[in-house]
Amino acid sequence: MMWIELLILFACIVIGARLGGIGLGTMGGIGLVILVFVFGLPPGSPPGIVLGMIIAVITALASMQSAGGLDYLISLATKVMRKNPRNITFVAPFITYFLILASGTQHVIYALLPVIAEVATKAGVRPERAMSMSVTASMYGVISSPISAATVALLAALVSYNVSLLQIMMVIIPASILGVLVGTLSVAWKGKELKDDPEYQEKLKSGKIQVAAEAVEMAKEKIGYARNSLFIFLVAIVAVVFIGIFPELRPTYEMFTGKGSITEQLEMGDAIMIIMLATAGIMMVFFKAKPAEAVKGSIMNGGVVAVISILGVSWMGSSFFEGNRIEIVGGISDIIQQAPWVLVIGLFVLSMLLFSQAATVVTLMPVAVALGMPLWILIAVYPAVNGFFFLPTYGTVLAAVSFDRTGTTKIGKYLLNHSFMLPGFVTLIATTIFAFIISSFIL
Repeated sequence: MMWIELLILFACIVIGARLGGIGLGTMGGIGLVILVFVFGLPPGSPPGIVLGMIIAVITALASMQSAGGLDYLISLATKVMRKNPRNITFVAPFITYFLILASGTQHVIYALLPVIAEVATKAGVRPERAMSMSVTASMYGVISSPISAATVALLAALVSYNVSLLQIMMVIIPASILGVLVGTLSVAWKGKELKDDPEYQEKLKSGKIQVAAEAVEMAKEKIGYARNSLFIFLVAIVAVVFIGIFPELRPTYEMFTGKGSITEQLEMGDAIMIIMLATAGIMMVFFKAKPAEAVKGSIMNGGVVAVISILGVSWMGSSFFEGNRIEIVGGISDIIQQAPWVLVIGLFVLSMLLFSQAATVVTLMPVAVALGMPLWILIAVYPAVNGFFFLPTYGTVLAAVSFDRTGTTKIGKYLLNHSFMLPGFVTLIATTIFAFIISSFIL
């Protein structure tokens, strides 16, 4: 019976991934109906604290976007890239990585990709190198960010280990930086230069490639609000990291029960929600972040999709796991404990289906926690959630292909021989290996 239920689980995930958007979450609802009402499994529970943290962080990000802070951050990155055009292959991936690490969302890359393509083309550098690696680096910026949905989900999944945000960052950030470096080297000299590329030269002669328009400067009266909103957001990130490093800074309070009063400390998840919601409020009161614009922006739109997807898929996964806990734990515990790399493969394949690091963490990490795997391994395998480069259907992959007017960034004839396969695999393998090494020493 468990295998039939597992087949239903995967069928809902695959269909939901093909539908895209909130389709993943709604298919999770259909799966829940079948598992709970037909097969009689327990309903499990949605990850309330994870969803709450994601909503709070997205609210702060959307408010910063409304105030112009996100555009200002992107403009700073653009200036750096334009100053080093010949080194765009090395500069662009790291700017993308750190920009997304600071912002916590991959959405900012859509504004960077046209700039990267333009700078590379004007410098005569094959855009495929910088474009493919920047998309790859963006994935590692997400798992390195202390406020991304994926990191928030991991922190919540590992709450029983009493792990701190600092411990996760001390492993993932250096491992990701080294992994991005190795990935960049793997594509630094890939393919022909533009002057030697017959396909590009043909497009150039036929007039199919035109000079891109220069970016529009932000209005002077808005720069002040944009700069200040970015500053407040970065202060909020520092505050989150700070109370994660020093948990004693989180306030304590008394709870009264029938047996008397007990003293409890503010949970990290609650602290993140409070800080981020307050940050959004400050931007709206002092820096002209308009609530209506924040709700309509791309950040909020992406956040809503993420919340609905995680709600449906993780709830369905929780129901399946709770209904088959004994069989799952007993059947795979020995395998995973003896060969942790099996969990790496599991995370990779699931992320390839879900197109979401956070949803992958919420779905599979609780299983690994239930198996009692060591903390250092659970953190070391975290980079494996970046497997959605494998199928060239993810938004950032498709955007990179469309923004590269030279045609060097492409999806091959056989679908899987695309521009992102080499940097994707090299960076994932390198980052995971570095994470295992660093984690084994630190934790």
